[in-house]
Amino acid sequence: MDDSGIMVGTVLQLGPVQLTNTIVTTWVIMAVIGLCGWLVTRRLHMEPGPVQTVAEGIVSTIEEAIRGVAPDHVSQLLPFIGSLWIFLVVANLSGLIPGVYSPTRDLSATASLAILVFLSTHWFGIRIQGVKSYLRHYLTPSPLLLPFHIISEITRTIALAVRLFGNIMSLEMAALLILLVAGFLAPIPILMLHIIEALVQAYIFGMLALIYVAGGIQSQQLTQQKYRENNEE
Repeated sequence: MDDSGIMVGTVLQLGPVQLTNTIVTTWVIMAVIGLCGWLVTRRLHMEPGPVQTVAEGIVSTIEEAIRGVAPDHVSQLLPFIGSLWIFLVVANLSGLIPGVYSPTRDLSATASLAILVFLSTHWFGIRIQGVKSYLRHYLTPSPLLLPFHIISEITRTIALAVRLFGNIMSLEMAALLILLVAGFLAPIPILMLHIIEALVQAYIFGMLALIYVAGGIQSQQLTQQKYRENNEE
């Protein structure tokens, strides 16, 4: 156990490299999601069965959420945002399995996810708008605002990581303490609380990631439009 989460233990030590149970659980979750995705898409039918219907419903729901924030970039953002949302739901709910602890109760895991969102925001902005157009908004409306833009990027990334870590860790600690005190007299309320909170936190993190990415893309579009208007004048 270390300071970044509860019950974070080392599974294997190879010199300075530590293989923690967070890493093992994360890779198992990714393998399971990848396998399920392959099995579902291996044989698609025009008249879907129950499994295909559920899968199509999940994809459609994520598409609608993206369309509500970035309607012009649904197809581009769907793979990243969809994968992030599905991973967070499974990761947060994995703590319900006896002997398994959610990877997102480890600060190193949530920090990695937040950094991934940070990098993806810039990657999508550069890919869609180009390097010059993307970087121009950091100097708009004045180059003096550049330090504030940088500070904002850093602070929101830290907040994104700490928010998910704090909520999932506190949820698992609370569930553990209640079970120690009350035993199995109140397992169903604790189980329902865990499921609801896990889904809510996955939704919040994914939605914030979507807003950050879409906000970066749209801010570049506005900057580019203003730049063209100034040149025309």
